[in-house]
Amino acid sequence: MTETRDEAGRQRIDRWLWHARLVRTRAAAAALAESGHVRVNGQRVTAPSRPVRIGDVLTVALSGGVKVLRVQGFVGRRGGADDAKQLFEDLTPPPAALPSKPPASGPTREPGSGRPTKRDRRALERDRFIGKRNAFR
Repeated sequence: MTETRDEAGRQRIDRWLWHARLVRTRAAAAALAESGHVRVNGQRVTAPSRPVRIGDVLTVALSGGVKVLRVQGFVGRRGGADDAKQLFEDLTPPPAALPSKPPASGPTREPGSGRPTKRDRRALERDRFIGKRNAFR
């Protein structure tokens, strides 16, 4: 079995993604790297065997969003979440603040007042859909 980490301080990108717990399986890490959803220092990765070095900046497109990470170290075996956090520095900018929702217009019900009656529901629907034609026809 060959060693994927040598004295020069590099490791295959699929192993590093798996060790850093960005993906659940090594096969998923290889597929992520091969699909082009990973960039190393701005260059797209197309092979899971691409080596990464300490100090490289990775941009990884995951289903939850894009993460920007700086490689801080390597490990020989996959460890727990606490060990994985030591492998990288998260450079991802904080998400933009979402504009707060304007208060709901129209009638509101008091919390805990129970289920609305048919008459109450019709009044709520009438007030909610004013100006909309044939909302319930």
